[in-house]
Amino acid sequence: MRALFLAIIFSLFLISCDTNTKTHQSLLAYVPKHTSTLIKTNNLENLKSSLTNNVLVQEFKTAKFNNSLNTFFKTINVFSLKEDILFCFSKAPADSSQITLITKYNTDFFQFDSLSKPKQEQIRFKNNIITKTELNQNNFYSVIIDSIFIGSTSKSIIEQSLEPQPISPELQKIYNTTSTEKTFAVIIDTESVENASLFMSTDSIPIKKFTKYLALDTDITQDQITINGITKANDSTNYLIDVFKNTIPQENKMAQITPEESEGFLSITYQDFNNLQANFIAYNNLEPEETTLFDNTNEIGIIYNKEHRAIVMYSLDNMATNDALLDSQDIIESFRQVDIKQFTHPEWFPKHFSPIIKTETASFYAVLDSFFVFADSIELLQSIIAAYQNKATYSERSFYQNITPHLSDASSLMLVGNSNVLNDILQTNFKTDATTNTSPFKVSAIQYIYDHDFAHVNGIIKRNKTKATENSVNEELNIKLDAKLLNKPQFVTNHSTGEKEVVVQDIHNNLYLISNKGKVLWKKELSEAIIGDISQIDMYRNGRLQLAFTTAHHLYVLDRNGNPAKSYPKTFRDKVTQPLSVFDYDSNKRYRLVVVQNKGVLMYDAQGNIVNGFTYKEANQTIIHQPQHFRIGRKDYLVFKTSDQLYILSRTGEVRVTPKSSYSYSNEGVYIYNNKFTTTTDEGDLILVDENGRITSENLNLGENHHIVATSRTLVTQSENKLNIKNKALELDFGNYSPVSLFYINNKIYITTTDLQTQKVYVFDSQGETVSNFPVYGASSIDMANTDKDNHLEIVTKGDDNAIIIYQIN
Repeated sequence: MRALFLAIIFSLFLISCDTNTKTHQSLLAYVPKHTSTLIKTNNLENLKSSLTNNVLVQEFKTAKFNNSLNTFFKTINVFSLKEDILFCFSKAPADSSQITLITKYNTDFFQFDSLSKPKQEQIRFKNNIITKTELNQNNFYSVIIDSIFIGSTSKSIIEQSLEPQPISPELQKIYNTTSTEKTFAVIIDTESVENASLFMSTDSIPIKKFTKYLALDTDITQDQITINGITKANDSTNYLIDVFKNTIPQENKMAQITPEESEGFLSITYQDFNNLQANFIAYNNLEPEETTLFDNTNEIGIIYNKEHRAIVMYSLDNMATNDALLDSQDIIESFRQVDIKQFTHPEWFPKHFSPIIKTETASFYAVLDSFFVFADSIELLQSIIAAYQNKATYSERSFYQNITPHLSDASSLMLVGNSNVLNDILQTNFKTDATTNTSPFKVSAIQYIYDHDFAHVNGIIKRNKTKATENSVNEELNIKLDAKLLNKPQFVTNHSTGEKEVVVQDIHNNLYLISNKGKVLWKKELSEAIIGDISQIDMYRNGRLQLAFTTAHHLYVLDRNGNPAKSYPKTFRDKVTQPLSVFDYDSNKRYRLVVVQNKGVLMYDAQGNIVNGFTYKEANQTIIHQPQHFRIGRKDYLVFKTSDQLYILSRTGEVRVTPKSSYSYSNEGVYIYNNKFTTTTDEGDLILVDENGRITSENLNLGENHHIVATSRTLVTQSENKLNIKNKALELDFGNYSPVSLFYINNKIYITTTDLQTQKVYVFDSQGETVSNFPVYGASSIDMANTDKDNHLEIVTKGDDNAIIIYQIN
């Protein structure tokens, strides 16, 4: 099990990457000698966010290695890291830990200008120039070789990089197995890893004796860490992983017999014991004692219970296995109608399975169906019998069932441990003084599935969550970003999965796309703040969605990866004054993108061309709300508002309806309510205009600071702390409320507002009843959607200044 946490926490330094062979070969050639951990990345923001938000990693936020990593991240912030990146962790001659960065050099690689440029010094070395840069009071050495940037905290490493070494074919091969889809990929050379061990602390095995290389695609979200990869030994060296050569993995059944209160278990499986025995003989260079005890089994394992151990075999032929125990038939006692007998050969286990099984004192045994259980104490046997009969085992518990989807049913070697084991492994391997709370991680697992000359590796550390009760509201994610948020978070659709993701901008104008698992997929710096909400369009009409929005001087359309679409962004000399409006008149993806500049209106098609057929040019005064599109019957209506005029136009911009009276209008939007164009005046009167221009007004006793939203049959008004839903008056506590919002999802209406003063999010139904367990904490207005295709809705809101929160409504 220690391999899992070594690979994760030791490598909780970085990210995933593309396996383009040419790029990899050139980068890999500059990896320093004695590199113990090599991490590949193409998304530094994803990595940093994952490390910042994972609850287990944050338990180590005061640890020395974490502080070193944070310092290194701050150091490399001055570089524009756009391509694949390698991070190498190694020992310098002075035995201090060093970090090296290797990536492709680009023309805007350095992000400092003449005012922020740090102190630099050019050092000549063997006809090359090494640059010494002082960053955050630390020296950083770098060189550029054949368009490859190599930077390190060690000058000697940079000097060595000027003479790149041939790439080991074995390293290149294992390197190319890593994926691009996870948070990061890590390769560990165990020969360079000191004092790291596997298994439980009392049964520890140095990892360098277990295998040579570990190559692991690691995925980190707020609540879990998963790994998938391979491990491989050198043919010339005797490694423990090779005891599984020529064996076929079988289903691991140990969870069916392990009591839920146990610390964990280990499981070894095989199709033919003779093959496994031959491998152990070769590994240990010893002849085991002759016995037929294991001949008719396909699994042997250990149950860990503090200082005690139980060894379990799964028999394929109970009668044959009992025959092998003919000299161990003395009954000591009977417990719950199960005989507990004396076992006369406890030394057989370490002699056949050392060093994985070291227990020499398993002198008692009992038979439970096809499980033969040997233990070093009668009390442990009794607890195993009771748990098996009461179905109080790992396999029966949700905390174990929750991790099995991440694991294979059959594996050669599997290790499972509870939160105490996790804590023990972390403290032992990382020797940190940090106090860690691993109790939320009820159980973790790692498994090795041998396949020819390598083994697949699967692992999972997952925070256990109690099952949501009906009508509850659970906080699913609380994601911290790099800076304070500028606007409210918003859901957008991932066209590949059909699920929802989150977009939000920070005060440095960085736009983030965040998955519904809390991973920062990308961060893009914009020159200005986004105005209003972001829309999505399918500009190529191929099912792939883009993000469309305006800033004060730009119209952006970004693809799934945050890259500008062709002909975008469009730049404007005059200021854009309203959010972008997107119209799809006939629902055929022939979009119209409408940009407002004070009085003027510009209309573009999806490809960024001006729509010549739209003749409307300018309103009489400044437009005070973004343009809107409605369809009533077979007619389209485009609606603009100024402070004293309501424009109701056709698609071409011609006047279609002329209101017969004029008012001093509010900044609120226009809605189709009871088949009429509906808005409000500055004084809070409700204005309704029919298709012939006839107007009716109604005094709703709204204050000047009011808001409205509506559907065809539901009108909602808000004035200070008074909320009116379908004529049902609600009086909230006095506060500073965000504009009321209305969501129509799954044929249900939800009305929401947030008290920004007390930071409470309110949600009501269409009858004005509070949805159960609201209000919840939140510091902005919300967005609401079903983000993950289950039966529950989610809401997203701002949390702390630099955080978003996602809640699930059950």
